[in-house]
Amino acid sequence: MIFYIFFIILLAIAAYCGIKISIIDFRRRIIPDAYLFPLMLIGLLLITFFPFFPIDLSDAVIAATFGYLLTSTIGALYDKRLQKRKSPDTTPIGMGDIKLIGVGGLWLGTSGLSLALIIACITGAIWAHRHKQKYIPFAPFFLMGGFLSFITTVFLL
Repeated sequence: MIFYIFFIILLAIAAYCGIKISIIDFRRRIIPDAYLFPLMLIGLLLITFFPFFPIDLSDAVIAATFGYLLTSTIGALYDKRLQKRKSPDTTPIGMGDIKLIGVGGLWLGTSGLSLALIIACITGAIWAHRHKQKYIPFAPFFLMGGFLSFITTVFLL
């Protein structure tokens, strides 16, 4: 009984961190590590100590590593392209977004991470087109896609 109460408390803290990350990224375009680190730690605790969690540890580590490396490579390549043009623009993907996608890989696994990124990119592109913005806060869209992917993983797979 206490095991399930602890599980629900961890999920509630993770939901709080996700909501705070979304709000702060939407307002200030920064993802603070003060909320990102507990989200990562809770994901590791759930994967390690709760056997009914739908993601196993090896899949989570592979997804976190792949998500982090993929997005950091894309960010570095795009940054090099902007430096060649001597554009005053900043890089469109920040380190907070890269770390968030790595944490999302821990929570979602490989298939869940890919579904979350697809949902996030589509909804973010629609929102950017509708509001005519060049850069968008990616965290709210990724967390929404991650939540939908997590629900799909838990209930449909």
